[in-house]
Amino acid sequence: MITELQPNEIFVFGSNLQGMHGGGAALIAYRKFGAIMGQGVGLQGQSYGIPTMQGGVETIRPYVDEFITFAKEHPTLTFLVTRIGCGIAGFTDEEISPLFEKAHEVENIILPPNW
Repeated sequence: MITELQPNEIFVFGSNLQGMHGGGAALIAYRKFGAIMGQGVGLQGQSYGIPTMQGGVETIRPYVDEFITFAKEHPTLTFLVTRIGCGIAGFTDEEISPLFEKAHEVENIILPPNW
């Protein structure tokens, strides 16, 4: 459970496309780390939203790929990835973690245990 961030750390959370950060990690991102109500994707304060509520796992992949590219382009930031999609969205770790396979090569992305 992430409760504080250093100035260079970014809280990566599962969102919805409408940016209605009403529960789970999205609500934490909104209340504590600068997520913007109405923005469902990308950097927002010290948080980064990845939409997970719009369909199946394959609808999440493009957003994960976009995030990984963004992290590579911002090497001075450290991205702390929550178990996106594994709460309110209802996916399992086994369904979501393969989407982050390329993230293992990126030094400034910290994934959940066992991902």
